[in-house]
Amino acid sequence: METEEQARLPGYREPAVVRHFDAPEALDTRFYEVRAKSALNRVPEASRVPFRWTINPYRGCTHACAYCVGGDTEILLSDGTTRPIAELRAGDEIYGTERRGTYRRYVRTEVLAHWTTVKPAYRIQLGDGTELVASGDHRFLTGRGWKHVTGAEQGALRRPHLTVGSELLGTGRFAAAPAATDGYRRGYLCGLIRGDGHLGSYTYDRPGRGLDSHYRFRLALADPEALDRAQAYVAAAGVETREYEFQAATATTSAMHAIGGSKRAVFDRAAELISWPEDPGDGWRKGFLAGIFDAEGSCGSEALRIANTDAELIERTVECLRRFGFDVVVESTRQANGLRSVRLRGGLCEVLRFFHTVDPAITRKRDLEGRAIKTDARLDVVSVEPLGEPMELYDITTGTGDFIANGVVSHNCFARPTHEYLDMNAGRDFEREIVVKVNVPEVLRVELARPSWKGEHVALGTNTDPYQWVEGRYKLMRGIWSALRDAENPCSILTKSPLVLRDVDLLREISERAEVSACLSVPTLDEKAWRATEPHTPHPRARLEAVAELNRQGIPTGILIAPLMPGINDAPEQVEKIIEIANEAGAVSIGGITLWLRGPVREIFFDWLKTARPDLVERYEHLYRRGAYVPEPERRAIEQAAGLAGHRTRPRAERFGHRGAGQGRAAKSGPGSRASPGAPAQPDTRIPPDDDDGAARPRPGESRRPRPVQQALF
Repeated sequence: METEEQARLPGYREPAVVRHFDAPEALDTRFYEVRAKSALNRVPEASRVPFRWTINPYRGCTHACAYCVGGDTEILLSDGTTRPIAELRAGDEIYGTERRGTYRRYVRTEVLAHWTTVKPAYRIQLGDGTELVASGDHRFLTGRGWKHVTGAEQGALRRPHLTVGSELLGTGRFAAAPAATDGYRRGYLCGLIRGDGHLGSYTYDRPGRGLDSHYRFRLALADPEALDRAQAYVAAAGVETREYEFQAATATTSAMHAIGGSKRAVFDRAAELISWPEDPGDGWRKGFLAGIFDAEGSCGSEALRIANTDAELIERTVECLRRFGFDVVVESTRQANGLRSVRLRGGLCEVLRFFHTVDPAITRKRDLEGRAIKTDARLDVVSVEPLGEPMELYDITTGTGDFIANGVVSHNCFARPTHEYLDMNAGRDFEREIVVKVNVPEVLRVELARPSWKGEHVALGTNTDPYQWVEGRYKLMRGIWSALRDAENPCSILTKSPLVLRDVDLLREISERAEVSACLSVPTLDEKAWRATEPHTPHPRARLEAVAELNRQGIPTGILIAPLMPGINDAPEQVEKIIEIANEAGAVSIGGITLWLRGPVREIFFDWLKTARPDLVERYEHLYRRGAYVPEPERRAIEQAAGLAGHRTRPRAERFGHRGAGQGRAAKSGPGSRASPGAPAQPDTRIPPDDDDGAARPRPGESRRPRPVQQALF
């Protein structure tokens, strides 16, 4: 042990003891020792798992992955502007996408988490000049589905990845925002006031009193953003104005406020500010376009238009737009007042370039909600090259599972925001700041002894692996097993670690008093695939050896192979070797979870399927026609075809020669009660983080549930 210090974490009364261990696995990792308020955590009723209670002695995981981009990557905000990803924060509103009918469309979403990590970086160059910096694991949306930045055509790293010519989807390259120079401010006031303001002087000949002159400057708007900007700009130019209510809101109209003045000095200065310059610079042109758009522009689902009856305003608008390379057409109307409109061509790509180039103030006119992802921009990959060294990269979790980065649709990492409840970030902190509930065994004893506790099945390993390497230091599981033994409470464990063998003596003692079982996750035997996907976990063959030893010790133990993807990895020859070794190890169950497609995972998978296995699209559309899960009869058929149906569960009595499920003591309420496990249900792996506020404590009178062998969780 190297060092020890203290820190306070939200939700805990006492400060946490922070430890650093001198071990290769723990370099740059801190462990926060806390005292938990509760040990038993209730699983939501909606979760498709065969148990309702779980225990998680650790929070955080050193096996977490990250898919990140460079900190200066511009992200499209919900108001149409952009901001570097490094400057985003949880709660910010941005644009993501979702599929609606035939098209994927832009929708507003919220940043749920924001973090950094250090990883090797790559530069992706696109045909329109866009540059993206991202990790090799990051994914972008292409015309052929989601693709990683790097990958291989075969072997352990085989996965869809970008190659030269890959066509990315998105808005196209973001344009730089204009600088708020004096020229820009003058141009904005010229466009806004000439388009929607009033500036005039009136002279009256009053008999006996000579000429009587009046001056008026007024700008009345319903949108406060444009009015606030204009007021700030005229104030900076030395024009004194007052603000007042111009029109009260009615049932059919919005309220309007105005700024203005009636002094000659105000009139003269305002007239000077909006005069046509002899030689307008680009700054003035950008400001003018922003102002005239705020005054007379509109942007619907079809096109962006700027309309006016003033021929000179139309001509100036066209000249400024063409100056920046916009393709426009002037359309006449049949109205008697000579109304004409300037229409911007080029679709959403050019609309967004207009917004970014000139920066209008009114956000409601920059709404992209529901617009289809279509673009003529050159978003083909020109090159993907390594930058040669690790970089600090950023990522976010969003409500839609994606975001718009430098004009292309980018997939975010798996959601890891729960660590932020502890004032830690969801990235590096989730991987390197591990919370250890050192008093879980003692708290568990108290909860199991309460009269309200009905002895329901408790499953361990449902959130993070309780046998991650640091358990070798803390030995919390021995205390947990002892408490479950003394309460005669049925339980199970799912793990990837043979470290569970350390506690086989306690598991044997539990088995004499209540149902207990174990399951080890063995997704593959391929050496390269294991090292690529689970580099910090024990070897799969070591897990199978642990299965054999646990069964020799009388602990019914099985394995889990997941997910099974029909037509992809469910061929008998692909799982035959795992099953063969598992049978030799005496596995009492060999579980296979048929693929689930919940939430955004469904879209991601189907996008990949259309690229990698288009021949299977129709089959999958049929299999998942009812939602995220394959119907039960078809699920069983898939598992049977994979060779799993006959291996699923071996009777306990057959394996161990003593009482099995449904035999022995009759079920009863209270500690020690048991019921027949029956066929294990398909689970929902979305187990929520544990709650130390006591919300998961048992309530008196709750109904009892079956206690199945835990064999169907990752």
